[in-house]
Amino acid sequence: MTMPMKKFLMAAAAGTLAGVVVTTQVAAPLLAQESEKVTNVYEQLDLFGDIFERIRSQYVEEVDEADLIEAAINGMLTSLDPHSSYLSPDDAADMRVQTRGEFGGLGIEVTQEEGFVKVVSPIDGTPADNAGVEAGDFITHVDGESVLGLTLDQAVELMRGPVGSEIVITIAREGETEPFDINIVRDTIKLTAVRARTEQQTVVLRVTTFNDQTFKNLENGLAEQVEAAGGAENVSGVILDLRNNPGGLLTQAIKVSDAFLDKGEIVSTRGRDPEDGERFNATPGDLTNGMPLVVLINGGSASASEIVAGALQDHRRAIVVGTNSFGKGSVQTVMPLRGDGAMRLTTARYYTPSGRSIQALGVSPDILVEQPRRKPASEEEEEPTRGTRFEADLRGSLNNDSLTEDEVRQIEEDRARAEEAAKLREDDYQLAYAIDVLKGLTALQSAQ
Repeated sequence: MTMPMKKFLMAAAAGTLAGVVVTTQVAAPLLAQESEKVTNVYEQLDLFGDIFERIRSQYVEEVDEADLIEAAINGMLTSLDPHSSYLSPDDAADMRVQTRGEFGGLGIEVTQEEGFVKVVSPIDGTPADNAGVEAGDFITHVDGESVLGLTLDQAVELMRGPVGSEIVITIAREGETEPFDINIVRDTIKLTAVRARTEQQTVVLRVTTFNDQTFKNLENGLAEQVEAAGGAENVSGVILDLRNNPGGLLTQAIKVSDAFLDKGEIVSTRGRDPEDGERFNATPGDLTNGMPLVVLINGGSASASEIVAGALQDHRRAIVVGTNSFGKGSVQTVMPLRGDGAMRLTTARYYTPSGRSIQALGVSPDILVEQPRRKPASEEEEEPTRGTRFEADLRGSLNNDSLTEDEVRQIEEDRARAEEAAKLREDDYQLAYAIDVLKGLTALQSAQ
């Protein structure tokens, strides 16, 4: 027994010793590489200091040192991705105001693509929306000055100005052969996060942004519409309209998703370190008590909108109707810096409950429905349609004697609803389609 044990211990010792030798042989080059990397970083920082000093002392005009450093910081951040940037004290203050729902400007959410400013979406009822700016438009010039070569923040700065002042932006739009100008008067942008209304016994919740007010507005708006209808039994379902919603606060996206889910994961975030990942789950309680739900999205639906659409789609809680969403599947963290500035840094990607990332891909609708482009006013005015004449319009025509007054009234009401539906199809084809889908879901639910 003693001899084998001694051999075992020796073998173990030899193995340990070999491990130490191997570790030492591997660690030495790694330590050398790490040391070389640190040395290179310090050399680059010294190079930055040399360039800064030469610009400060030898540039043809006197420069503001603080502006130089701010430009260098912003350049470092914007080189990472379109959503990371430095926020000056003024920009940081503006961002805090925007999340509260009121600010000055044109009313567009923008990103940068191929050097130009791309419109993610115009915000409902804002000067840009009223002037005809559309999601997917490229802004090439501002007041005649090209934005090519500018950072996104610099381009946005060009578009800022006093409320009441006019700005001319040049738009390149898919399907148009030539760029064209749009004149916009800047105004104070007051965001109503959720607008609620009822169309054909369907509650339509139009969510324009995800700010501090969103969930509260949605909850109150839904309750008001149900009460006005005389109770939930008189409501056929809910449409959550997220078209042209550029996103906003992650916390609000989670709350809005939770409003329609009883359980299950809503979204997960994964950063550089796997341990920093988070999962957010729904809590019991559905504001609609399981009513049929349709979500409307388009190319202007981004970020927080995609979290909501993806969560409700993955859980089969809603039918998603419209066109592909924008595809922004990254999370930005705003980090306060000294001097009241801030840094907006992309820190994670988010994933829908099924584990899919929508970065650069977007959410694909269950039912693809394009929105017909608006016809120019001149086209709409041409050749007005002549009213169709029916038997009842003829002078002296006979009355229908087989129907009671109540039956006639019911037919007239049904006809009025059909005419209302036809008008909605002309005004907003995607919404009308969503209502038709909802009617089918309601009929299916009633039959079960």
